Amino acid sequence: MTTLNDIAHRMVSDRRGVLAADESISTMSSRLEGVGVAPTDENRRTYRELIVTTPDLADSISGIILADDTLRQELSDGRTFPAALADMGILAGIKVDTGAKPLAGADGEKVTEGLDGLRDRVAEYVGLGATFAKWRAVITIGGGRPTERSIRANVHGLARYAGLCQEGGLVPIVEPEVLMDGDHTLARCQQVTRVVLRALFDELALMQVRLDGMVLKPNMVVAGKDCPQQPGIEEVAQTTVDTLRETVPPEVPGIAFLSGGQSPELATRHLGAMQNCGPLPWELTYSFGRALVAPALETWRGDASRWEDAQRALSDRAVANAAAR
Repeated sequence: MTTLNDIAHRMVSDRRGVLAADESISTMSSRLEGVGVAPTDENRRTYRELIVTTPDLADSISGIILADDTLRQELSDGRTFPAALADMGILAGIKVDTGAKPLAGADGEKVTEGLDGLRDRVAEYVGLGATFAKWRAVITIGGGRPTERSIRANVHGLARYAGLCQEGGLVPIVEPEVLMDGDHTLARCQQVTRVVLRALFDELALMQVRLDGMVLKPNMVVAGKDCPQQPGIEEVAQTTVDTLRETVPPEVPGIAFLSGGQSPELATRHLGAMQNCGPLPWELTYSFGRALVAPALETWRGDASRWEDAQRALSDRAVANAAAR
């Protein structure tokens, strides 16, 4: 019998990472429009078929996070997306939150929603072929933020989500993202990330979430994108690893970083440098979205004659990240 721990280890082992292809309909539509493609249901489906049918993708990708609509769609050959991924040796995941909404009484801060009815949705997603799930919380730095209210609300939601997923048989990817928007320093990002992760694991313990049956998806510790003093590759890598050593229990099988708006090349370089920061109790891997698929979308642009070139662009980014591990 496959256990949550088995799935979690499979998600982060053998140099592979997780691809995030779970954009909402509105987000995916805007990205299609950005490259001159009409934002139709069929074009969204076709683009995601391009992704999941990329040759040899399973060599560097262990799982793909899908949106609700994609999980229910079929490829051109009639297979469902989860069935096609299973045939390739790739796990199917599902985004289960319903987005970050304004947090009452907290100006400029948000809390992620989606707990209502989640137990029933988890059961449905398992029946459709999902093996893991994702829930993203966002934490903003700047102007007196984050507040304790924001941190507590978001880690509480993450912990309840994780418990419901494990109860229903899905491995939860737990994603507390400290945003890189702003002009904050590397030290400030480290301070906030440390506080958020400590609060998160306190809440996970309270909810009795099995740490050996989850994957953590945090931000890398970086300076705000508008900060005039940007740290070097090795400084980001060492600061990130030091922060994780202080906050993440060794029972967690793996840490799959989000790219958080970094360029594809920079995110890969940071990941590679972290592998040189000494022995670690968990796997360090990647769960990138734009940093993996943006080159493919830019190459494809809705042109069927560029299908193979677009898949090659995705494959090149995935192989580069696997090599960085």
